[in-house]
Amino acid sequence: MAAQHIVWMGAGERGVVPMSFLDLFLESLPLLVRGLTLTLELAAVSLAIAMVIGIVAALMGMSGVPVFRSINRAFVAVIRGTPLLVQGYFIYFGVTSVLDIRMSAFMAGVIALSLNAGGYMSEIFRGGIQAVDPGQREAARSLGLSASQTTWRIIIPQAIRICIPSVVNQWCITIKDTSIISVLGFAELTKMGQQIIARTYRSFELWIMVGVLYFVAIYLLTVLARIVERKVSLD
Repeated sequence: MAAQHIVWMGAGERGVVPMSFLDLFLESLPLLVRGLTLTLELAAVSLAIAMVIGIVAALMGMSGVPVFRSINRAFVAVIRGTPLLVQGYFIYFGVTSVLDIRMSAFMAGVIALSLNAGGYMSEIFRGGIQAVDPGQREAARSLGLSASQTTWRIIIPQAIRICIPSVVNQWCITIKDTSIISVLGFAELTKMGQQIIARTYRSFELWIMVGVLYFVAIYLLTVLARIVERKVSLD
């Protein structure tokens, strides 16, 4: 039965008219905004962790220690070679079953998205680090900076500047990937849309609303990233 309003026709009679798109929009908007807020929270926490994972994994991949390079290659291969959905199921159902622990859908989503995005960011940062002029490292060492100081104070900041466009692209991908976490029961934007559709049977209009909210969020992120990129380039 489609979403509808009951109206009195007179003399004890009543009929039904379909809910207008505007009424459906106004009724659904609070829940969709709540879902979008949870989506952005999930993405923000996951991306913050993924940035750290990506930088550390990139440095391991470029390390002179063979074991570190092997760990990096295995990590990236697993992340690239398996779907995010499988990774989420493995963490939420597999790991919790083996370890006999309870884990919220939000926590499982954060772990899955962090590892997934971190694996791709590892390769992004590795490319950025390799793109930095080798003379920068030599100049820093000649000024008395240690290897770690050179890496974190000279190389990494320049690499991040180089990587900004690719990193922002990965951020956008991760925000969209949060929709996959809805299968774990986490009430993010896609899950909220599904719940409203189950009640109203207005899938066409609801998926338009969900898509528009995703688009607006990612578009604003892209605009902000361009502003930051221009500012960094001018510094």
